[in-house]
Amino acid sequence: MPIRLLSPNIVNRIAAGEVIERPAAAVKELVENALDAGARRIEVILVGGGITRIEVIDDGCGIARDELALAIERHATSKLSDETLVRIATLGFRGEALPSIGAAAKLTLISRPEGQDGAYRIAVAGGEVAAVAPASAPAGTRAIVEDLFYATPARRKFLRKPAAEADAAERAVWRLALAAPQVAFRLVSDERVMFDVAPQDEAARVAALFGRETAGGLLALNVERDGVRLLGLAGPASLSRATTALQSFVVNGRPVQDPLLRMALRLAYRDVIAAGRHPVAALRLEVPPEALDVNVHPAKTELRFADANGVRSLVISAIGRLLERPVSLTGAPPVYAPRPTLNLPPRASLDWQSRASPQARGFAEAEFALLTPPEARQFEAAAPLAAHPLGAPVAQILDTYVLAVAADGSLVIVDQHAAHERLTEERLRAEFQAGQVVSQPLLLPVVVDFTPAQAARLLAQADVLQSLGLEIEAFGPGAVLVRAIPAALKSPDAAALLRDLAEEFGESETPVALEAKLDSALARLACHRSIRAGRRLAPAEMAALLREMEATPRAGTCSHGRPTFLKLTRAELETMFGRRGM
Repeated sequence: MPIRLLSPNIVNRIAAGEVIERPAAAVKELVENALDAGARRIEVILVGGGITRIEVIDDGCGIARDELALAIERHATSKLSDETLVRIATLGFRGEALPSIGAAAKLTLISRPEGQDGAYRIAVAGGEVAAVAPASAPAGTRAIVEDLFYATPARRKFLRKPAAEADAAERAVWRLALAAPQVAFRLVSDERVMFDVAPQDEAARVAALFGRETAGGLLALNVERDGVRLLGLAGPASLSRATTALQSFVVNGRPVQDPLLRMALRLAYRDVIAAGRHPVAALRLEVPPEALDVNVHPAKTELRFADANGVRSLVISAIGRLLERPVSLTGAPPVYAPRPTLNLPPRASLDWQSRASPQARGFAEAEFALLTPPEARQFEAAAPLAAHPLGAPVAQILDTYVLAVAADGSLVIVDQHAAHERLTEERLRAEFQAGQVVSQPLLLPVVVDFTPAQAARLLAQADVLQSLGLEIEAFGPGAVLVRAIPAALKSPDAAALLRDLAEEFGESETPVALEAKLDSALARLACHRSIRAGRRLAPAEMAALLREMEATPRAGTCSHGRPTFLKLTRAELETMFGRRGM
């Protein structure tokens, strides 16, 4: 078969498939054009999920009459001033969106720049262009897309149901609205208003699109390193979701779904939220233009960073420091602060294997006194409790949960095992990072039997375990000898501990996997050290547990990502008992 050149229409339709793969992509491109045009208000209207009709109306600078025909030509753009593709300051720059949409659908542009006498329109259907004609419209641009992919039926038959396509298009507008909080956005789908937000600051925009209740628990982030700045809001470990729907990434004003950033966010939370749960975050990254390549994919949602490792490290470390803030029940999102140093109480005051000291018992009894009937009314004004977000313990139920009352009247319920598990892990982690893990030799070494494969896998990690204070060695085929354990663990069941650790180690030896193994080992060691559910605690022990939680990083969740405490405010209690509005 002889080689031949494809016709321009076929070339355009093939190229359109790379840029416009579904209605959401067309919506994204048109809204980005509106933002690049300096729009202060953008309205998006969808019919049939965008398959039947898409309208994007803006009040931007508009397209002059004599440039309308050029605007729908491939690789024609007014945005690219840097032909080296280094300093790209606009969302669009490839000049492909409008011709791609016009090749696959019926596209009408109606535009009027400020100062031009009247509006003009141009129509494209399946690549066929009509003449420019007068129209009636206010200043700005109105883009209308109808019968998407009618000219490329091979693509149209793979579209999902209109409801699913509408969801994807809404998601695209949602991301752009988060990236440009200074612009008003209105989205209407099949005559139903999905959201309508006025120009606002970033925090208010996040609250409007994430939900005010969710946004109220987010923590502010603002940190800079080597010319790269990370800002935004991130949720505490206790604020997680079943999907990644409440995650937003914006780089230099461009909403992206970059795999490097998604992975960095996941790694930052990996040891504080449960498997299968996802953090909540709205992150904004400012990177020098010369250190960023946005010309990676036609959809422009993935990037290349000149210093990818530096960006990844910045995200992981900054969020890690944010999560290390001590427990707070104030409800006010704290601002980013430098990495706090671990300031744990002396271990003697938290010796969970013995009774609490007389000093700790006296402190606890003083707190209990605040809750006796004669003084109950003065509780909220009690100065000592104002500095303690978790309040004073009042009871233990089911020998598992500690009940406390905070200074603001909130009821706090603490899972004693989950809480102490986190405290122990953070103590072990601090010792490990300081190179001060102390081993306690066993009086009688313990022999643990495994299958040969399990024993080999565990012994391969002997150096990692020794750095944590656990000394093991081979003891015949399929057996491992435990000679020492971390001193902080007191006297756990060494055999059970080693069997659990054997399950933590897989076969991968990548750096990330090894770091994850270390975290898993610390978590497993902490679990074996922690006080168990079902153990009766003395008042002094309960009080000491609350105080150390308040001073310990990441104490809001246990090593497995489960919450260590729950809080019920007065308003929530009144709602539960039907007293609101009475």
